[in-house]
Amino acid sequence: MPLQVVLFLVGLTGLYFGAEWLVKGASRFARSFNIRPIVIGLTIIAFGSSTPELVTSITAGINHLNDVAMGNIIGSNIANIGLVLGLSAIIQPIKIDMGLLLREMPVVIGISLILYFMGWDGTLSRREGIVLFVGVILYTFCVYRAALKESRAVEQEYLEYEEFIGVTRDALIKDILLIILGFGALIGGAYLLIHAAIYIARVMGISELVIGLTVIAVGTSLPELATSLVATIRKESDISIGNVIGSNIFNILAILGIAAIIQPLSVNTLSLRVDMPVMLLFCIFLMPMITWKFALSRVQGFFLLAGYSMYVLWLFK
Repeated sequence: MPLQVVLFLVGLTGLYFGAEWLVKGASRFARSFNIRPIVIGLTIIAFGSSTPELVTSITAGINHLNDVAMGNIIGSNIANIGLVLGLSAIIQPIKIDMGLLLREMPVVIGISLILYFMGWDGTLSRREGIVLFVGVILYTFCVYRAALKESRAVEQEYLEYEEFIGVTRDALIKDILLIILGFGALIGGAYLLIHAAIYIARVMGISELVIGLTVIAVGTSLPELATSLVATIRKESDISIGNVIGSNIFNILAILGIAAIIQPLSVNTLSLRVDMPVMLLFCIFLMPMITWKFALSRVQGFFLLAGYSMYVLWLFK
């Protein structure tokens, strides 16, 4: 048991640093081709922070650990709103861009509903995976088009954030090696995390679904948590909330899409009755919260964090 705990922590560390190295390498590589900071921020940084979920869910799906694969994504999306946004708002109230409300929030709610109905027959098929993956391609294209029209202030915010995390022009070979190293750390970390977590769960009598919804989901959400907290402290609210919303969209469309294409996933009936509706409710309740004065206050942050805490406590009851 102590060895499994150590392996779990090693896997978690691999996922965190793997995502960081991948994002830095890919961002520097993109910058060498003069791609605008806001485009990098809304695509590579937002999507790159979801690579732990991607590798973990694909690895779980290949090993026929469907509850872990699905639970990881559903739990990560709930944690992104309840835990990540909740903590970020408690540290520093978050101002909301009106464009984000009109563009990304309806997408998050819409694809959460689509996923719910796709899983109603108990399976996420390859055909449905293809539909989801096509969706992320279309979404990325729309984000790219919208990013080119963003204000100079938002562009500067992303440029400052890039400089803070060390995204600068560098040697292409070094960037490529960093990308490869990042992928290697992600794959190794995901393998250790899943197998150690499953062993611990079985010893403690916890279901694979619950371990996927909580421990693995929070573990794979660490990059989003780190990104949003840093952005919040630096008062870069567009990055803080954009990272979370973009990650939730990517989790459903890209990660579950790719995972289902590689290996169709079975959907636990308990997830359909409880976890997916909870994920959807967090998305729906976030809308009126952020439309009030177009900001997420400390009180609302406490509310989100309390809601997430009650959900986790219910899972372990």
